[in-house]
Amino acid sequence: MILEAVILNVKSGLEFDFEATFKKASKIISSMDGYLSHELHKCIEVQGKYLLLVRWETLESHTVGFRSSAKYQEWKKFLHHFYEPFPTVEHFEEIKI
Repeated sequence: MILEAVILNVKSGLEFDFEATFKKASKIISSMDGYLSHELHKCIEVQGKYLLLVRWETLESHTVGFRSSAKYQEWKKFLHHFYEPFPTVEHFEEIKI
């Protein structure tokens, strides 16, 4: 399992619209092969800051399967205009301890 972690900085005043749009866009990502689950968290201390966590079966499920799909273009159209600056996406794998 791969965990995708993204800090999303949403433009001021657009938080309500972002959350509503993200709810709709969630149907896109959750329909992808290799998708396991996702969570969106709102920062308590910083207005407009969100944490997106997405669990994928493999790194390629996200970087190849999702990002090269027509559904990703739809996802971009829904969400990318909300971000300032554009987010950095990082991937993590669990360390068994």
